[in-house]
Amino acid sequence: MLRSWKLGRAFGIPLFVHPSFLLIILWVAFQTRGMGVFIALFELTLVLSVFSCVVLHELGHALMARRFGIRTLDITLYPIGGVARLARLTERPVEELCIALAGPAVNVVIAILLTPLLFFGLFSGVPLITVDKLTAADGIQAILFAFMFCVWVSNIVLVLFNLIPAFPMDGGRVLRALLANWLGRVVATDVAARLGLVLAVMLGCFALLRGDPALFLISIFVAFVGHQERLMIRYYEAQRRAAAASEPVVSATRGFSGVAWDGRYRVWVRWVDGRPVGYYSPTE
Repeated sequence: MLRSWKLGRAFGIPLFVHPSFLLIILWVAFQTRGMGVFIALFELTLVLSVFSCVVLHELGHALMARRFGIRTLDITLYPIGGVARLARLTERPVEELCIALAGPAVNVVIAILLTPLLFFGLFSGVPLITVDKLTAADGIQAILFAFMFCVWVSNIVLVLFNLIPAFPMDGGRVLRALLANWLGRVVATDVAARLGLVLAVMLGCFALLRGDPALFLISIFVAFVGHQERLMIRYYEAQRRAAAASEPVVSATRGFSGVAWDGRYRVWVRWVDGRPVGYYSPTE
């Protein structure tokens, strides 16, 4: 497994970038081939700026989690986005709701801060030139205006995409938080994960029709992460149940080592000396 490169720390949280992030550089080079050095540099700067917004998005999750006493182990950038790795999951739906919404809220703030600058540019008569027609001869004002507009649109897209009510998007966690009080966390996770699978199939079909390999890879990622989320929640719930009933469980399984089926959460639980230490999904 490739080891991530450390970028530094923000608010005491280690920031990493995965080596696969270099695929973004190659993608920009491929997309801008034959367009000249100026467009290539513009696109590369834009992509890096958008991923800076992604880092701020993940910091929003991390700092909100810290408010509830949950530590963030690190934040890692991948070609498909960022991941804030929390030390533990919250069992309170209201906390999960706040943590999930904190990331998109950061992108909303960025868009709001850029909006007055865009209006100022429009009222000042600065032309809004699309990237494919932008040249170095258009002048610094037109270039900066086009750049700010692209960053503004990117943050709006990040908000809308992340609020889709399906895993692994933040909207899936919002949906789980809203359903958990009535259905329980396991069933709520299943609902959000199944919606994520539907989304993944739709994205995959659309990608095949368009011949877009990047979008097809995203659809695979959505399906995979949603499935992993379901397995993880089943594991945590099995652990929580075992801890909640620790006395009767320990007395009934004292010294037991082996694998036992948990019918409620539909996972195989591995026991060592009377303690649950792992799980296996029937699909593994």
